[in-house]
Amino acid sequence: MTDPHSGFGLDHLPYGVFSVAGGARRVGVRHGDRVLDLAASTGRPELATPSLNALMALGPEVWRQTREEARSLLEAGAETLPLADVELHLPFEVADYVDFYASEHHATNVGRILRPDSEPLLPNWKHLPVGYHGRAGTVVPSGTPVVRPRGQVVTSTGSAQRSTGSTSDGRAVPTYGPTERLDIEAELGFVVGTPSSLGDPVPYAAFGEHVFGVVGLNDWSARDLQAWEYVPLGPFLGKSFATTISHWVTPVAALEAAWCDLPAQEPTPLAYLGPGQVRGLDIDVEVELDGEVVSRPPYRTMYWSPTQMLAHLTANGASVRTGDLFASGTISGPAEDQRGSLLELWWGERFLDDGAEVVLRYSAPGTGGGRITLGEVRGRVEPARVD
Repeated sequence: MTDPHSGFGLDHLPYGVFSVAGGARRVGVRHGDRVLDLAASTGRPELATPSLNALMALGPEVWRQTREEARSLLEAGAETLPLADVELHLPFEVADYVDFYASEHHATNVGRILRPDSEPLLPNWKHLPVGYHGRAGTVVPSGTPVVRPRGQVVTSTGSAQRSTGSTSDGRAVPTYGPTERLDIEAELGFVVGTPSSLGDPVPYAAFGEHVFGVVGLNDWSARDLQAWEYVPLGPFLGKSFATTISHWVTPVAALEAAWCDLPAQEPTPLAYLGPGQVRGLDIDVEVELDGEVVSRPPYRTMYWSPTQMLAHLTANGASVRTGDLFASGTISGPAEDQRGSLLELWWGERFLDDGAEVVLRYSAPGTGGGRITLGEVRGRVEPARVD
């Protein structure tokens, strides 16, 4: 029997995509350290596919029925495969990727580091969930090596950046080379299942009609590239080289016991961002660097909720598609050991070396009274590639 405290019991049952010995990819559910082959167990064609997209597109009622069917099969003793015998893959085809900046603690810390003589939060920050569009094609599954990116950098006041020189009139001159300020961002990602129509905003209360599940996410960041390029249009090459997500997608239904009140929002957001107390998720995060836990950020301290992020993402009539991924931005709490990026933990003095391995782990209250363990996010830094 599966240990109910393993984090992958019957109250969790996350979805993933697996194959055996190079065979066809198909949808499975994790139970303990074993995998239930849903395609073989049910005969349903949408589960005999190399991604979760076909299942996700069918909507909440089918999600509910599938979850119940998987649980019934496992309770009846359905045959499962050892996790060690399967190969895991990217669980869904990423349609679009949007990353938010939803932690007040993170945004304040970054503002103090980058703009020490100004207010840390920009005037719009408490009126809307700030975000940027990322690159869907470089979202990769846990365990994929992260090659140190290259790009343009210029001299800054930070001692960790290399000298680049300037023109006779004092203007900065960039150089091209590997980043020296490679960072992580411990985040939570939300996976869209049911699409919306172009021109029709998704209401604040309709989150559960569209969002299929949650993944752990590491938004790798090259801080020196980012600092040079982000004005005036925002992050580009400093972010687009890799975003790592977990192999397992936790269904929103498995997080029913994790919903909690977030800190009060002041000023009161505009009505389309939802009335009353803002609800978020009580998810604990653990950041491990080279085998040592360096931070434990709590998602329950976030300022903007996932429901508000989706409402704002579509407020202008932009549609969402099956497979869209939107992320929370760095999760940071008020304490020094709750910061979700190395930029904050080490205040810009140290970053990732080649060979460094980062592991993000997540847990949340389960509906069965214990805790569930979300899929981990692992990545090792490889040296920059030479032309």
